[in-house]
Amino acid sequence: MDLMDSQKVEAILGPQTSEETSSVAEIASKKQIPVLSFADATPNWATERWPFLLQASQNQLAQMKAIAAIVQSWEWHQVTVIYEDIDSSATGILPHLSDALREAGAEIIHVLALPHFPSSRLSEELEKLKGGQCRVFVVHLSLELAVHLFEKANKMKMMEKDYIWITTDAFTSLVHSINTSSISSMQGILGVRSHFPEDKPKFQDFCKRFRKRFGAEYPEEDNNHEPGALAVQTYDAVWSVALAMKQKSEKLNQKLLRRILLSDFDGLTGKVEFMNQKVAPAHTYQIINLMGKSYRELGFWTYGLGFSDTIIDPKYNYSSMKDLGQVFWPGAPWYTPKGWTLPAKDQPLRIGVPIGSEFQQYVNVEYDELRNFTYFGGFSIELFKALVEKLPFYLPYNFIPFNGSYDDLVKQLYLNNFAGVVGDVAIVARRCQYADFTHPYTESGLVMIFPVQKSGNKTLLFLKPFTRAVWILVAVISIYNGFVVWLIERNHWPELTGSALHQTGTFFWLSFNLHGEKLHSNLSRMTTLVWLFVALVISQTYTANLTSMLTARGLEPTVNNIETLQSSNAIIGYSRCLGDYASDLKSRKTGAVFLEVAEAKIFLAKYCKGFTVAGPTYKVGGLGFAFPKGSPLLPSVIEALLKVSESGKLRELETSMIASEKCMEVNLHDDDDISSLSPSGFWVLFVLSGGISTIALMLMLALLKHWENHIKQQFNRRVGQEESSGISSDTHEARFVLSLNIETVA
Repeated sequence: MDLMDSQKVEAILGPQTSEETSSVAEIASKKQIPVLSFADATPNWATERWPFLLQASQNQLAQMKAIAAIVQSWEWHQVTVIYEDIDSSATGILPHLSDALREAGAEIIHVLALPHFPSSRLSEELEKLKGGQCRVFVVHLSLELAVHLFEKANKMKMMEKDYIWITTDAFTSLVHSINTSSISSMQGILGVRSHFPEDKPKFQDFCKRFRKRFGAEYPEEDNNHEPGALAVQTYDAVWSVALAMKQKSEKLNQKLLRRILLSDFDGLTGKVEFMNQKVAPAHTYQIINLMGKSYRELGFWTYGLGFSDTIIDPKYNYSSMKDLGQVFWPGAPWYTPKGWTLPAKDQPLRIGVPIGSEFQQYVNVEYDELRNFTYFGGFSIELFKALVEKLPFYLPYNFIPFNGSYDDLVKQLYLNNFAGVVGDVAIVARRCQYADFTHPYTESGLVMIFPVQKSGNKTLLFLKPFTRAVWILVAVISIYNGFVVWLIERNHWPELTGSALHQTGTFFWLSFNLHGEKLHSNLSRMTTLVWLFVALVISQTYTANLTSMLTARGLEPTVNNIETLQSSNAIIGYSRCLGDYASDLKSRKTGAVFLEVAEAKIFLAKYCKGFTVAGPTYKVGGLGFAFPKGSPLLPSVIEALLKVSESGKLRELETSMIASEKCMEVNLHDDDDISSLSPSGFWVLFVLSGGISTIALMLMLALLKHWENHIKQQFNRRVGQEESSGISSDTHEARFVLSLNIETVA
């Protein structure tokens, strides 16, 4: 403040951090002195609080998008950010980089903030990064701190193959000033730096004067004295203030601020102008590749246009950096690093496999106690093995059985208990919050399976209305009723006399052909009346059921869509194996079964003669392999899965799986048996008829017993009378029999 008062300061240039900027801006705003800051970013609230604060450095958004475009070009999906622990980096770099990476399909998985001065904990932090899986590092550090970082990383063998280092403009714009010994530890680094129109005379003149003056003031430095981005931006900022101060006024400070904001001239960085108290952002960045004793210029990236070989009238713009040519990577591998690796301890990946899959054709887990060995088989397992063979790198893994629900299995990925899940895992929305899935490796869709009508043998169709038990009961009750009538009426019908064979035939005829008008006894009439009523009910029921069967055989199945199931309140069941599905449909416990298309193929292959698919295919996710969210392995697995599919191996495995199923002949829901009426519906009628016949039989036997006693009394009385008259016993017996016959006929 004393400096501002004593030296009559009219403008301040130079704060490079948010902390410095806020301190200076607070004081300068009270004095109404413009402050031009070179911090990475100035938040909107800062310019509102301090109206005399201007951001002279270019916005970092475009640079972060350039870095994200590089990451996207090489299909890297996870990034570790190393930045200097100052407030401007946290507020100006990380938010823009995070948003840009998210748009490019990548994410920041780890952030390492380093103190401004090198510390002993750097080795410890790098060791943690080395032990992780991510191998893509974005470095936003000052020159001195970045050099220290790369020298340390080189000693820890983190500048070798499979590592990717990308530096921002803060370091890249000054690589020309790094000595040869230091740059040898930075081989393969990709750098992004601001592009300046170096071919223009104004820029060349500035560089010439800069090198001359810098060499004079710092003769101990190397001969390569090129101006960095900060020097160029500072030069333009000074010109903005100088041009604004040409016109004096009484209210100089307010006028100066206004004229600075109205700056519009061609500076070293290009067009210089301010928007919302911030210098207009750069749109073009140059990409360089450190190699040998210096670096190689790969090309350019322009906001809204993409990559190009040159900035002056480029013939083509590319969406991918791959089109700029071969990159010299750390460790000089001939292949492009995949951006991730297995943990340093080289432990195999733990791949979870579900136990108890309802379709063991997909996943079959068996444990051999004698050999202490767990067998993993099935379509999904074989497909994953084929997929691993297509990966461009070696992938060690172990299958780990998991006994639990599929949802719990997927959640294990979220809990970092597994590195992947292989099995017949359906891709559904509720699981996507815990894991990422590959593309479906089976046909996607949900279909409805229902039993088909079976024509069967119509030769004995007339017997189907009743079950065998009913027919037996009808025969038994008919014979029994006929026997009772025969027994009662045998002395009244001449047809009921004769030989045993003749009487047997007449007996069976009476069982099924009773004539009420010929009956003489009231007991036989009562028996016949009840039996005729029962026979009428049975015959009408038989006719109705037979008609229903004949009609049903000519109808189309009524279950052909989900709306029919809903309207009929049919039960949709869940089972754990194919046999349960078949038996439930057979017994009509369930109206239909919904299965994935892939599972339906297996079901229909096994029960090919009893079921069919009805209705539309309802779109669902299908079956896929699951990995932790943001897993760097997922893109490579998806690509390998496509290769397996395109090679025909996927169809070969599927065909082999389905062909292994032998068609089973299943007597599915025989409608005739189900529709046949059982004795439970007629037991009252049978009991009524049998009971009446039994009562009639008992009454007849009681009457016969009564007659027998009555006749014996008469016989004994006559014998006594005739013995007194002198008649022989033979004569008595003949007369008794004659009188008995006469009474019976009467």
